[in-house]
Amino acid sequence: MLEKITVGMISTNCYIIRVGVDGAVVIDPGDDAPLIVKKLEELRLIPHYILFTHGHYDHLAGLPGLLAHYAALNIYPKTAIHQDDAYFLGQGAYKQHCCCFAAITGGYTTFVDKLWSSELPEPDVILQEGMVIEQFRIIHLPGHSAGSAAFYDEAGGLLISGDTLFQNGVGRTDMPGSNGGLLKKSLAKLFELPADTKVYPGHGSSTTIGQEKDLSLLGL
Repeated sequence: MLEKITVGMISTNCYIIRVGVDGAVVIDPGDDAPLIVKKLEELRLIPHYILFTHGHYDHLAGLPGLLAHYAALNIYPKTAIHQDDAYFLGQGAYKQHCCCFAAITGGYTTFVDKLWSSELPEPDVILQEGMVIEQFRIIHLPGHSAGSAAFYDEAGGLLISGDTLFQNGVGRTDMPGSNGGLLKKSLAKLFELPADTKVYPGHGSSTTIGQEKDLSLLGL
């Protein structure tokens, strides 16, 4: 079971995936923690893990609210992010998010200040290529960010691609830590997956590997 919730000012896709009888993995809680909690409660699921495809603020702004809500219930889901994006959480993370927004806006960081209600915690789990969390194998996909990653459920035939691969598009490479050459290699890695693999991106509609396996995407 996969549920998508669109959250935040730039419509980030947050995914809730059932594991076991009443557990869940939450992927990319980009904002609107109360909305995510409401959906989990409607589904009668308890989050075991909160995973991040990468560390950009629009994919993790809902984390403090989620953790605070469940801590009050003595529930402590584990957070996990790739090692190369781990600096977007924990000590010093505020500075990193300011740098990202400055690159986009030319120096305007009030958006970060407005949303920064509490310090982001250190990650509980540092992800690396090939690790397995629940049913997901971690695929490292540098390019959009140094630590971008996808979560691949081979048995279920689905991939959570973050901002690496969209329907009819790819992630931007004009931010700190981005690299167009690495993104091309990451896309080539994804296009080796079965064509019927369902792709759930960080923004926009779902697609498949087969639909996006177009050499024009590699001409970044």
